[in-house]
Amino acid sequence: MVAGWREWVRLPGLGVGPVKAKLDTGARTSALHAFDLEEFSLDGSDRVRFSVHPWQRSAEDSVVVECPVHDRRLVRSSTGHAQERIVVLTEIELLGHTVTTEVTLTRRDEMGFRMLVGREALRQGFLVDSGRSYLGGRPPRRVRRKNRGRDGAA
Repeated sequence: MVAGWREWVRLPGLGVGPVKAKLDTGARTSALHAFDLEEFSLDGSDRVRFSVHPWQRSAEDSVVVECPVHDRRLVRSSTGHAQERIVVLTEIELLGHTVTTEVTLTRRDEMGFRMLVGREALRQGFLVDSGRSYLGGRPPRRVRRKNRGRDGAA
């Protein structure tokens, strides 16, 4: 399947979506903007609770998520900064197809996209055409307006 360099994705296992994502073949693992991370143990299993702002440039409609911790990793950003991140295993719905992949949780306040989809997810059947965008279609106009920080009125 051919995808554009940016696409709308959903994270059905986390109850998050739609989110505008950058498909980044330079990143190994996918990354999601998450804040208020709280690690805890439940029945001997490590878990994490966190919040997600699905809209760019907006703090509205945050989603609180709770899921198992899959791993912890040292991740080096494109600027060379190393950071230990919590990794969760979840589904990403892209172009109408759902794949399971690892996603690191990090603050992406200053980044242009709330999510990066990395090579580990993309190698599950996607090719990226760097000259195209939104090949999977766009959400309704009210969702796109809300994502741009507008009121969502059509």
